[in-house]
Amino acid sequence: MKGRRHIASAFIVAALALNGFAPATRAHAQSSPPPPAASTQPSEAERALAARYPRQWANLTPDERQRALENYQRWQSMAPEERQRVQQNFQRFRNLPPEERKRVLEGLRRWRQLPPEQREQFQREYAHYRGLPQDQRDQMMKRYQQFQQLPPEQRERMMANWRQWQQMTPEQRREARRRLKLWRQQHKP
Repeated sequence: MKGRRHIASAFIVAALALNGFAPATRAHAQSSPPPPAASTQPSEAERALAARYPRQWANLTPDERQRALENYQRWQSMAPEERQRVQQNFQRFRNLPPEERKRVLEGLRRWRQLPPEQREQFQREYAHYRGLPQDQRDQMMKRYQQFQQLPPEQRERMMANWRQWQQMTPEQRREARRRLKLWRQQHKP
């Protein structure tokens, strides 16, 4: 989960950078808390950002300013090694071909539109994946790549089967496994 957060952070930082902000900000792929009540006096963070990036700051909407402030405060609270990892991820992002960067940003946009419960589920599943031995992760990645190479109709059939599997009770799954085992034994080459 932490690695995914760093990657997501780099993508968000990249989005800010692409909009004229330097990589001195950071955000998580989590939903942002509601903005605090409006204050007539700018905060220390706001003054720092406005002084460092006057032209960019002036062009931001109030919502963008709020997000930039939250990102700036997160960045300021990061340990130096964490900042370094985020900067490395950001540099890797900047070195991607334009089409790949576009695809990454689109994925990030879709991620941010997911309901919080679904993002949390994905984060749990990713943490589980990261906890697997390397050989199991490699095998899963190989299977995923094979799946991606299938014709669209076949991928859709597999997804329909998977959705059906997800709806089965444990007893139904055991019976399906038993039948598959019998079928394989009858059709051995």
